[in-house]
Amino acid sequence: MGIGGCIGLIGLGAILTFAVDLHVKGVNVALVGLIMMAVGIIGLAVYVSIFKRRRMQPPSPAAPIVDVEEHRY
Repeated sequence: MGIGGCIGLIGLGAILTFAVDLHVKGVNVALVGLIMMAVGIIGLAVYVSIFKRRRMQPPSPAAPIVDVEEHRY
């Protein structure tokens, strides 16, 4: 699930929680909306943490040690 899906879940959950006044027997629509918002927020956090980890640059290797021998004649 990408950023768009996570934001979509958050938005759809907010609409179900705060804007819908629908009473379905056996289903609490507000609770379903809260669950969808929670899943969207968790998914967004996981996506951002994976994306951040993927974009981190590996540390540059240390400069090679050059053994210099001086020859004096």
